[in-house]
Amino acid sequence: MVQVYEMMMLVCFGLSWPFNIAKSLRSRTAKGKSVLFEIMIIIGYLFGVAGKLIDGNITYVLAFYALDILLVGTDLMLTFRNRRLDREREKV
Repeated sequence: MVQVYEMMMLVCFGLSWPFNIAKSLRSRTAKGKSVLFEIMIIIGYLFGVAGKLIDGNITYVLAFYALDILLVGTDLMLTFRNRRLDREREKV
């Protein structure tokens, strides 16, 4: 049952990232975004994965960690892209 609760936590956290990614794509700006925040989220997920691996508790929940890391990583890359776009707009 613990695995189900952990998976549901990851699903709930993960549901917000597609909306954030869509907003990053539409806005084309990094204003209001924090690279450090997104990196800390990824590090937190990596600690969760490490805990699973160290404990030997390798289950389907790892797939949810991977998906969440992928989503946050996508938004992080968009933040870097949008920062570049912001700098280019400032030059004009």
